[in-house]
Amino acid sequence: MAKVTIANINKVYDNGFHAVKDACFVAEDQEFVVLVGPSGCGKTTILRMIAGLETITSGEIKIGDRVVNNVLPKDRDIAMVFQNYALYPHMTVYDNMAFALKLRKESKSEINKKVQHAADLLGIQSMLKNKPGQLSGGQRQRVALGRAIVRNPKVFLFDEPLSNLDAKLRVQMRSEIVKLHQKLQNTMIYVTHDQVEAMTMADRIVVMKDGIIHQIDLPLTVYNHPANLFVAGFIGSPAINIVAGKIAPGEKGLDFVCDDFTLNLTANQTELLAAYKDKDIKLGIRPEDIYDSRFDSMVGDPHKVDVICEIVEPLGNEYIVYLKTKNHNFTARFDPKDLPPKGELFPVTFDMGKVHFFDTQTEVCLV
Repeated sequence: MAKVTIANINKVYDNGFHAVKDACFVAEDQEFVVLVGPSGCGKTTILRMIAGLETITSGEIKIGDRVVNNVLPKDRDIAMVFQNYALYPHMTVYDNMAFALKLRKESKSEINKKVQHAADLLGIQSMLKNKPGQLSGGQRQRVALGRAIVRNPKVFLFDEPLSNLDAKLRVQMRSEIVKLHQKLQNTMIYVTHDQVEAMTMADRIVVMKDGIIHQIDLPLTVYNHPANLFVAGFIGSPAINIVAGKIAPGEKGLDFVCDDFTLNLTANQTELLAAYKDKDIKLGIRPEDIYDSRFDSMVGDPHKVDVICEIVEPLGNEYIVYLKTKNHNFTARFDPKDLPPKGELFPVTFDMGKVHFFDTQTEVCLV
């Protein structure tokens, strides 16, 4: 087992494209780290540089205490699971899993022991004589995992391994990979563009955009305390609601004022945003922090906003509701027991203790 240290690595291609910019993070020994971000953000490039499949323009990668910048992929003691499975179609499942061990010239008894152990972990014992063409997508992904497991590497690398599976299988395989990590206790680095995978699987998340790491933290910390507007908008489904406005003096401290409504800030927000008085700012509020206020007894609540319900999406345990003011649209999560009437005006309450504020220029989260 080993930790992976990424220190100021850059990747610049021959055409001048700067794919990864001064990336730094550490995947601790036995930790499950997920690199997440939109397509083209550089996450797969980092994974391939760790594996040795891409050269590094500058910086340093260490696996354990060894710098591996110039070490061949086969000598890095890593195993990589690809998006497209990369199985040999003419070989049986057993031979696919045993192939790397045969190249190492391990004994037949040792190979058999390792393959049977991996097959038992993954529940594919009955498929060892089958060829990949006879397997479903989920079964092929298990074989690809098994091929990595038998090598007992220091580090597992996963490059969007679930993207070719249907929704139900993705959920199942997510839990299977997490269980596998708990059993094997290897260091794992996992790349995905799916923020749900990142939130549910990771010990820590590395959020990337345009080759730059924007935040590294625990999943819930990233969700509840985003570093900037990009992170707030990328992590969370449905996405956070963003409204542009100003900070202005109010009857009770400071208010957030936009062209549709005014919200009174909490005492803590008033203190932290004092320097933004009369300046532009952006407010962010997550769908679950907007509440139906039709049955509240309070009149003149400074946190209430009048909205019209346009669309309701039933999900069983909750409803996603699309709301509209004159100039803004909001998404909210409501309890299905008391749905608002479509097309009619009704009040909602913003939980101001959960609201985020962002600098308009830098997009840094201020509160």
